[in-house]
This record gives sequence, C-alpha cells and structure tokens, in this order.
Amino acid sequence: MLRCKIAPDGPATQDARFRTIQIRSNPEPSLVTAPAIRGRVTLTDIADACDLSRATVSLVLRGSPLVNAQTRARVEAELKRQGYVYHRGAANLRRKVSSTVALVINDLSNPFFAEFAAGVDEALGAAGYVTLLGSTGESSERQQAVLTSLLEHDPAGIILSPAEGSDAARLRPLLASRTPMLVFNRTLGDEWDYLALDNAHGARLATEHLLAQGHRRIAFFGGHGESSSCSERRKGWNAALADAGIAVEPQWIVECAPTRLEAARQTGALFVRDPAPTAAVCYNDAVALGLIAGLSTRGRRAGHDFAVTGFDDIPEASVSAPPLTTIAVDPRARGRQAAELILQRLRDPSMPPATTIAPVRLHVRASSQFTLHGDAA
Repeated sequence: MLRCKIAPDGPATQDARFRTIQIRSNPEPSLVTAPAIRGRVTLTDIADACDLSRATVSLVLRGSPLVNAQTRARVEAELKRQGYVYHRGAANLRRKVSSTVALVINDLSNPFFAEFAAGVDEALGAAGYVTLLGSTGESSERQQAVLTSLLEHDPAGIILSPAEGSDAARLRPLLASRTPMLVFNRTLGDEWDYLALDNAHGARLATEHLLAQGHRRIAFFGGHGESSSCSERRKGWNAALADAGIAVEPQWIVECAPTRLEAARQTGALFVRDPAPTAAVCYNDAVALGLIAGLSTRGRRAGHDFAVTGFDDIPEASVSAPPLTTIAVDPRARGRQAAELILQRLRDPSMPPATTIAPVRLHVRASSQFTLHGDAA
C-alpha cells in the first residue's frame, strides 16, 4: 500500500501553484509535484514574500505616507505578481467606516448625466472612495428599489438626482437620517444638501438672446411643469417675456419627456395654431436636439427659419447640425462639485443643510443665429 504525505513547502517551492507531495513506498521515496488548489491571496502571503510585517503591507494598501518609497514599490510589485485583490468590505468592517458613495441618476441615457457621473467618479476616486452607480429611468418606484439595494452596501453617502415625481416623504423613512445625502438638480425640500443649477437665470438668458434676435413668439419646449428644474426654467423664460411686454400664449408651452425621441415626436405641437412660434427655449439639450430633428422632418431648418436654444451644453451641442446655442453648465465640473459637497458633509455631519447654486452662461451658436424683422417676428 502507498501512503501519501504533503511535505512542507521549502524555499525552493515558493510558487503557490504547486506543492511537493512525497509518496512513500518500499524501499526508496520518490518526489512528485502536483498542482494545488489556490485560494484568495492574503495579506500574510504578501508580507511573507516581501519579508515584512502584515502591518507594513496594510499601510501600503491604505496609502500611508509612513512607508518609504522603496518598500512601497517592493510591496506593490508583489501585490501585482500574486494578483492580490483588496477586500474592501472586510476593511470597512474593521475600520467601521464605508469607502463607497452611492450615485443615483434619473436618466443615464442623457449625455449630461454621463458627464456628471464621470465628474463625480473622478473626485470621489481622488479622495479614495468608490462610486456605486444606480439609474432610475425617471421612475420614482424604480428609485425606491435602487436606493434600497444600494443602502444594503452601507455607503458613506448618497448623491441623488431625483426622478420626476419624487416624494421626500417616501425617501425619509428609507434613509432614516442615517445616510447623508446630496440632492442634485431637482429639489426635495430643505432637509438635505442641495446642488442646483441657476435654472431661472439660464432660461432668462436664452429668452433675452432670442428677443434680441427679433423674436416675439417664443415657446418653452419640453420637460414637465411638476419638475422643479423645469418649473424654474419656465419662470425665467416667462419673466424675460413679461419684461419685454409679451403675454405668453398657452400653446407656447409644450410638455414632453425630456428626451430626444419624445421631443422629435412632439414638434408638431408647436404649429397647431397660427401664428406659430418662431423660436423655442428648450428644457435641455436632448430636447433641443430632438426638436431640431423634428423640424427637419417638417421641412424647417433650425438657425434658418426657426431658432432653437438648449440647456446643459453637452459635448454633442458644439458638433450638432447646426451647432446648438445653449446654456453652459459644465456637467463634469458639476459632478466634481457634487462629490466635493458630499465629502464635506461626511467630514462635518453636524453642518446645517445647505443649498449651492452653480453658475450658468449663454453659449451662442448657429441654431439661433438669424434675425427676424417686421411681421415675421
């Protein structure tokens, strides 16, 4: 009968993929190498390979300045060689803190929010945090489910761009005051930090620009009035028209989901009555680009016989046909700003909730660059 014994690994068998198996038989032993099952690489494995303590390797993983550059480089090389994966959840439990922040977006298909999310991730990553991303697709029901799921990961904080129809009363028991939250773009009351765009001023700038081009029948196109951001932009548009002595006609307000496809589908609503509008202030750039496409199917050309402005200045705005006049808000910078605000809240949880208004500016391009005269206005 043969008896098998696993011999201890010696200096010559440091490769963790193999162990030496000694098979005893009569009369002489023979040595055979066989692959072993490899488990998770541990801190101890790295420390032993580098002839260092676990504490030193742990300091390297946490980016501590207490480790000299030469030792850090040696540990990092060994981490890479052995394929070590940092167990962040276990580390968070040991430290009793979380190194993740949840980001919940209402419409990730909108390029504005893709840029915003990129800015959030940049700033959080630089501060040593990982971004947990969720998208609600403008559904308040989906928003509840997404937040519930993300809260199971115990994030340090939440950045939320609320879905249309969001209700603070429903969110309150879910958060239970245990997780700091920053609300972006659409207000949910005054109990959470709020980062807003200067919506009313931006829409006013766009409307005043169109008025200066000679337009008098200027529509507000897209979005829903129940949304705080849409309501604020309508107020800016309305105020600029009122200052110019122009009364708003009901048919000048066209509501639709704030997407390119819905905007294109609703373009005909601008022309159901005569005289029709000659220009439109759009809720956002996605709506403006959809309107430009919708005008084209009706034989009209933005920038030639109809003026269009957007809001956001997404990257596509400058290369659309024609290039889009819009209100620039720098969405990536707003993402970085949102991350900095939630990190500030994490550093000082006792601060009272604050509202921050981000500045906007008008960026004039070809989609609005034609002037009306006389009766055409």
